[in-house]
Amino acid sequence: MTATTLDIFETERPRLIAVAYRMLGERAAAEDIVQEVWLRWSEAAVSDIVTPAGWLHRVTTRLAIDALRSARHRREVYVGPWLPEPLVQGSHDSSEDSFALAQECQLALLWAMERLTPEERAAFILRQVFEADYSELAELLGRSEAACRQLVSRAGRQLRSVRPRFRPDPEQTATMLARFVKAAAAQDHDAVLSLLAPDVTAISDGGGKVRAFHRPLLGAEEVAQVLLSIAAKQAASIGLKVVDANGTPALAILDGAEYDMIFTLTTNLEGLIDWIYIMRNPDKLPPR
Repeated sequence: MTATTLDIFETERPRLIAVAYRMLGERAAAEDIVQEVWLRWSEAAVSDIVTPAGWLHRVTTRLAIDALRSARHRREVYVGPWLPEPLVQGSHDSSEDSFALAQECQLALLWAMERLTPEERAAFILRQVFEADYSELAELLGRSEAACRQLVSRAGRQLRSVRPRFRPDPEQTATMLARFVKAAAAQDHDAVLSLLAPDVTAISDGGGKVRAFHRPLLGAEEVAQVLLSIAAKQAASIGLKVVDANGTPALAILDGAEYDMIFTLTTNLEGLIDWIYIMRNPDKLPPR
């Protein structure tokens, strides 16, 4: 393994991590994929590879598609709703630089992309995020250019039909978080309802390890009732900290020195909360 070969891999590593994380929504799974790519790269006859970056992305994409197919079987028997793992800025100092590009992917978009097939997801990510042209997609996915255009188009239509806005304004998100927390802490039912869209959805992931909703909460009244109840029970025993999760302001709820919950939201075009993300699964919460 020459220094040049290592340099090529390290140069591409952040993009490979970003592709794998956006495909799988899990940090450890993305790291496993890129480690496997490294093993294959270190054993390849690199001098014979015409476009090293293309080779690395092609292998990463194919491994990620295979991993996503396997993950979907596991998620079918997952206890309660499955949510993507948040990337909390400053929580993984040793490898944070590698995940810098991955952190730009909004949690709402990752959740919405669960509705896509592995091939649709790969095509959408590579085309819309990394601006791959259709000839590159055809080579990466082993499809014709026309088929790749159809994959990207179909993925876009499906994602547009999902309600969460994918790129919420950070200042607006921070403001709504603060207003929601204040209203919930005061047990002000009317104030909470005034912040929620009529068709708001709240999803909580406990992974069967801690208490969480076993189904999405639907509608302003149900969301307000359940979250106010939770706030009343935990008000005296929790600590709060504003963090950055996937480039979006989020509220970290602490149990002593440990993360107990990551809470964030998106808003609709009217500025009302339309999607609430609550991560409680300890396997997906960052270390302190």
